[in-house]
Amino acid sequence: MKGSPGKVGMCTDSNSQIPRELIERYEVEVVPITLLIDEHEYLEGVDLDADEFYAMFEDGRSPNVSTSQPSPGQFALAYEALVERGCTEILSVHVSSAVSGTLNSARLAARSLDVPVRLVDTGTASFGVSCCVWAAGDALLDGASIDEAASVAESLAPAIGNVFIVGGLDLVRAGGRADAGVVAGNGIPVLALRDGQVQVLERVVTVVDAVNAMAGAAIRWGDRLRVAVGVADSAANPIGEALVSAIGEAATVDEVVRYRVGPSVGAHTGPGTAGCFMFPSSSGRSTPTAS
Repeated sequence: MKGSPGKVGMCTDSNSQIPRELIERYEVEVVPITLLIDEHEYLEGVDLDADEFYAMFEDGRSPNVSTSQPSPGQFALAYEALVERGCTEILSVHVSSAVSGTLNSARLAARSLDVPVRLVDTGTASFGVSCCVWAAGDALLDGASIDEAASVAESLAPAIGNVFIVGGLDLVRAGGRADAGVVAGNGIPVLALRDGQVQVLERVVTVVDAVNAMAGAAIRWGDRLRVAVGVADSAANPIGEALVSAIGEAATVDEVVRYRVGPSVGAHTGPGTAGCFMFPSSSGRSTPTAS
């Protein structure tokens, strides 16, 4: 990548939910999280994709799902792949060490590598990690050093926002209205994960209202925004499409990408989840506005 003393390779873990678009743009190696589902072991994105995972919830089933961090050996394979592509330095950006041992596995693998590995604890999870990869990747393409790009990733977490709804399948079946008995008449909760806690930002009556609330929260987050719209399964696709349409027209939004809410996150949120992550680019960053 231009401007670096050598070629900087990037690595992340699959909890980041990073989409193919960003993987290809920054040539990222993705190390899979291990999933244990009903006593069967899978590697996220390798043995099990999002569609296969959500199919396990059909007909009212509720599989028992747990996750574990990748092994040091899996990280070693990813790092070696980057070295084979000519990388002389590696920027490895990962889910918060407060919620996963992923960074420890990466650290063990880095010790046996012949090229330097700069590890980044993002202090966040899910697509928040991809936001850090996104920002650091842009910094590298703009000529930043690996340490400068790492600083971008390490400092981004407070500027990342998110907003989402769950249970989209039930809402669609009920005609998109909360008063159809879907959520006990209390409205559709529009949610955000902040400071490790899920907060209810507001309650609305219809899915259209929910889309408008989520789009508004995203657009108000700052200037020169990068936004990622994520959906879990096909039930959430109409919500995702409406979100992309609403957000993409905003003057404050520079770019919108799409991603799937994969198994390591879907294990907690379930089918029918839709929402977005957003952050201001470094060139246009402003203080996020509470929704």
